[in-house]
Order: sequence, then C-alpha cells, then structure tokens
Amino acid sequence: MNQEDSYKHKGMRKQLIAELRKDERIKNEAIFEAFEKVPRHFFLDLAFVEQAYSNIAFQIGAGQTISHPITVAFQTQLLEVKKGDKILEIGTGSGFQCCILCEMGAKVFSVERQKELFVRAKSLIHEMGYTPRLIFGDGYKGMPAFAPFDKIIVTCGAPDVPASLLEQLKVGGIMVIPVGEGKEQIMHKIVKVSDSEFQSEDFGTFKFVPMLERTAR
Repeated sequence: MNQEDSYKHKGMRKQLIAELRKDERIKNEAIFEAFEKVPRHFFLDLAFVEQAYSNIAFQIGAGQTISHPITVAFQTQLLEVKKGDKILEIGTGSGFQCCILCEMGAKVFSVERQKELFVRAKSLIHEMGYTPRLIFGDGYKGMPAFAPFDKIIVTCGAPDVPASLLEQLKVGGIMVIPVGEGKEQIMHKIVKVSDSEFQSEDFGTFKFVPMLERTAR
C-alpha cells in the first residue's frame, strides 16, 4: 500500500470525529473508534486528502460516490452493530463502510455490481488487513448461499425494498435501506418480526446513487 497515515492525517481524522460527535443521533462509541482506526483518505485519490476528512460525499469512479461520513455513521448507528454480527452490505463502493463494519467486529459479506470498484475495493480492503467476503454481483440478489444475515445495509437508493433481501434477513434482524426513486430517498430501518411481518421506521431524507439490477458491463 503506497498510502501513508501520518500525524496530520490522524489529526484531521480526530477533527472529523469531533464534528460527528455533534450529531446527537450518533450514540455508539464503537462507531467513533472505528472512524479513528480506518483512514478515510485511503479510499480517495491521493490528490483529495483534504476532502477525505470533510463531511462531504465524493466521486470514486464508475459514476459512484463515497458517502458523507455522517451518512456512514448514521446508517451504522441504525444497524445496531454488535461484535460477531453477520452483515450483508449491498454496494461495496469504495470499501470504507465495509471496513468500518469489519473494524467493529462484524462478519461482513459485501456485493458490488461495478467491476472497476469491486477490483479496487477488494485489493485495498485486504491490504488493510480486513477479511470480509466480497463478491462481484447483483445486489438485488444478495447472497442467498450465506443467508440468513443478522443485519443488512444498503448503500444505494432503492426504488423499493427488494423482497429477496427481506428473505435473507433473519427473524429479529435489522435492514437499513434508503428508499425512493428520485434524487432523494427516505432512510428506512426495517426489523423482521417474523417470517411474514416487518416493522419499518423512517429516519429522514438522504441522497444516494441509484440501486441498479445486474452487474455493470
């Protein structure tokens, strides 16, 4: 890995975490600890180190973005991550959210439909010492071979909640998914109460790239 994680980077990270702490919705201390351990600038081009620790989304190629740090933190908060949780992530993207979940002790299974992003993220995540199971595939299909999952996190805007993903969630499990067909989506936290019953709660408006079927050519 050619990247360095200097005192300057660590100082910028601490400033970002201080900013995140101002958001009273983020209550899990393990999230801040993970943000401190995972260098966000590793996931952006070297020219954009300064932007890596600003609370902004950023282009990462293939028409995709790395989410705002506050969005990553908030989705993680809603997911109620516990050590040992088996978590399915739809949309590996840069790999940053995946690494945050791994750092928190989760067993992560992540799907990416863009080959360019999949190859780049897989290399970086493994170089950083994390060992999630990563596949290049269709996020709508999830990973049925490894179901059921304790938690499912979707990091792209879905027009609706895919039934196939609900099926792969264990009873008592949580899915966090932004839902909406326009430029903005509503964040949903869905709890699977039984095989046929779900409870859903809304948590405001966010902006994600759209969730698309099949792999990109």
